[in-house]
Amino acid sequence: MICFDRLWITMQKKGVSTYWLREKCGIDRKTIRRLHANENIETKTLNKLCAILGCTLPDIAEYIPDQPESQE
Repeated sequence: MICFDRLWITMQKKGVSTYWLREKCGIDRKTIRRLHANENIETKTLNKLCAILGCTLPDIAEYIPDQPESQE
């Protein structure tokens, strides 16, 4: 699973709000909701976030291996 918890930490460090992302950078509300829910987003959105925040992908996303499904 790709987890976006690091995005919120990076935004806080840089003093950036979700309002600023929406109003000043054109990231729509649905995309922000998807980021909060760790759902799929387009790579162009990741590129835009890195450019806006002046960071790299590991500053906004982390890969966490899925838990194996139990074999019952």
